[in-house]
Formats: sequence, C-alpha cells, structure tokens
Amino acid sequence: MWLNGAAPGSGEGDASRIGQRQTTLFVPVVPGRGRRVGTAPNLAPTRFPAHKQIMAAPPADETPSLLELYLGFAQISVSAFGGALPWARRILVERRRWMEPEDFASTLALCQVLPGPNIVNLSVAFGRRLHGWRGALAAFVGLMAAPLVIIITLGTLYLRFGQLGSLKGMFAALAASAGGLIVATAAQMAVPLIRKTPVTAIPIIVAGFVLAGLLRWPLPAVMAVLAPIGLILAWRTRTRS
Repeated sequence: MWLNGAAPGSGEGDASRIGQRQTTLFVPVVPGRGRRVGTAPNLAPTRFPAHKQIMAAPPADETPSLLELYLGFAQISVSAFGGALPWARRILVERRRWMEPEDFASTLALCQVLPGPNIVNLSVAFGRRLHGWRGALAAFVGLMAAPLVIIITLGTLYLRFGQLGSLKGMFAALAASAGGLIVATAAQMAVPLIRKTPVTAIPIIVAGFVLAGLLRWPLPAVMAVLAPIGLILAWRTRTRS
C-alpha cells in the first residue's frame, strides 16, 4: 500500500497533492479483540459496536469442536445440582475459558429477556455462535440429555419413597445450598462490571435488587424500566470517554 495513495510514476505523488491526501492507517485484526481502524492525523481508534463484540466467537485455535461443546454442556448438566447457572459460569468462564466474564454476563442478560429457561437459551446462543445450528443442537442435547434421564429416575423413586423424613431434610439442605450458589454467582458476575463501569453498574444492580428482590416486580417489568436507563447511562459514559 502506498502511503500517499499513488503508485510511483503516476504523477499524483507531488508535494502539493500529498498535503491534500489523508493517510490511512490499517491495524491488523486480532482475533476476539475487534477490528481497529484509524486515520491520520487523527489516530483515535474506532471499534465495532458493543453487541458485535459481545457476540464475537473465540479465536479459531480456541474454538471448541462439536464434541467438546457437547461434553462441556453435559458436564454442566451433571454438575448442576441446585442450579445450572453457577456451574455454567464456572465451567464456561473459569475452567474451559470459552467465554470472558463480561461476555458471559452480557450473553446471559440477553437470554434473560427471551422466553424459556436462561441456561437453555444460553446453550443455544453460545452453540449457535460457534457452529451454527449444529453447535446449538450439540450444546442443547449435551445440556438436556443427562438431566432428563436423572429426573425421570429420581421422580420414580420419589413417588415411592418421598414420604421418608430423611428425604425431606435432604431437600431442604439442597434448597439452601442452591440459594448460596446463586448469590455467589451473582457476586462473581457483578464484580467485573463494577470494576469496569462503576458509575453505570452500581445504580442498575441496586435498582434491580430493589425492584425484583424487595418489591417482587416480574422480570419483564424490571427489564422495561432498567433497560432504557442502562442504555442511557452506557451511552453517556461512552461519549464522555
């Protein structure tokens, strides 16, 4: 590429025209980091929109295969006693490192406003992002196959032995542990957001807790109130920076 936009001998590279041209600077694409393009003399980089970065797939050398995708979500399903969401974050973000913490939080936020269980929506969205409909199917089957067999088996046993006092105490303990896992996962998801954008994240988190946890608002009403506020705060933060 010729910096002044003209090949040698074309007659367009004289000093008078070089001063009128704007040199374009291309920075190589880094997988998973977005494409940056700047122009001289103003070299301030621009990025793809935030939703494009959120839905970007992992780098090619780190992209799991269909079998790995199936086994990963199968591991989530057989580990997720007391709730699948904490284990989904632990396996996808911390162990297998298929997603960044911000990516997981943003994708989960999208899945929460869609009908259906959040973890099922997450498996379909993540699998679709990597391998199209085959990836969505592999993640969905991996997530649902083992629990289906386990639930049918346990349901049959519960119908027969569910009146035993020891079983009732065990279920109460499982419910308490499930609540603890959900609180821990919420804290793990909130910490990166608070560190990155405290002015935006803290008011939204507090407002969501008050509306959903204390006032018992349904999720669609909470999203209808907080989503526009969050968009406005994020836009103001981005314009100031």
